Amino acid sequence: MLNFLHSFTPNPILIQIGPLTIYWYGLFIVSGILVATLVSFKLSSKYNIKKNTIIDLAFWLIIAGLIGARLYHVMLELPFYLDNPLDIFKVWEGGLAIHGGIIAGLIMIWRFSQKQSINFWLLTAIIAPGMALAQAIGRWGNYFNQEIYGTPTNLPWGIPIEFANRVPEFYNSEYFHPAFLYESLGSLIIFFTLILLHKILLKHKLPAACCLLPAKIIIAVYLILYSLLRFSLEFIRTDITPVFFGLRFPQIISLVIIISISLYFCLYFLKYKRHKARLDKN
Repeated sequence: MLNFLHSFTPNPILIQIGPLTIYWYGLFIVSGILVATLVSFKLSSKYNIKKNTIIDLAFWLIIAGLIGARLYHVMLELPFYLDNPLDIFKVWEGGLAIHGGIIAGLIMIWRFSQKQSINFWLLTAIIAPGMALAQAIGRWGNYFNQEIYGTPTNLPWGIPIEFANRVPEFYNSEYFHPAFLYESLGSLIIFFTLILLHKILLKHKLPAACCLLPAKIIIAVYLILYSLLRFSLEFIRTDITPVFFGLRFPQIISLVIIISISLYFCLYFLKYKRHKARLDKN
C-alpha cells in the first residue's frame, strides 16, 4: 500500500463520458456521507430513536455541512475567491473545511432537536462516530485532488505531487508527507474510540434521560481528539491559510475547542462537587 502511494500519481477524474465528468473527490464525499448515515442508523436503533428521524436529520445535515464547510473554506481564502467568484461553486475541485462543516452541523442538530423534542447531546453523540468515519473516507478525495499534502520528505511513504499542484516554496521537491493519509488514519482511530464509548454506555442500559453526561463526554472526546489531530498535522501541512501568533488558523480553532471543552467540564464538575457538598451538609 505504502509503495503504491509512493509511486502512483492520482488523476482527479474517475470517469469522463462526453460532458459528464465524475470526480474521485465527489465519490469519496458521497461515500463518506452514506457510510456516516448507516452508522447513525445503527446507533440510533440502540437508543430507540426512529430511523425516519435520522433520515430527516441526515438530509438537513448534508446541506448544512456542505454549505458550512464551503463557506468556511472560502473565508479562509477570501482574496482568491473575490478575484474568482465563480470558483466558489466548483466544489468538485476540493475546498471543504471540516471546521465549518462541524459548526454548521452542530447548529443544524440543535435546531432539529428543538423541533423534534429530542435531546441535543444524545443526538449529537449518535452522529459523531459516523462523522469521524466520513472524515476518514473523505480525505482520500483530497489525495486524488493532490491538495492536502505535507512538507517534503524522503520517507518511503512520501507521495509524488505534480509540479502544477506544488506550493511555490517546494517547486524543487517531488515527494511529500501524505497529510491526508495521516488525518484519515487518525479519524479512523477516533471512530473506533467513539464506538467503544457507545458500547460501554449501552452496556449499562441507561434510560435516555440518564445519558446526558455520557453523551457530552462522547462529543467532547470526538472534538478534543480531532482538534489534537488537526493541531498536530497543521505543522506539516502546506496549504494556504491565515497565520496568527505563529499558528495556522485551524490550530487556533483547535486550541479554542480544546480549551472551551476543558473549561466546560471543569465548571461542570466543580458545580457538581458544590451541589454534593450541600447535600451532605443537609
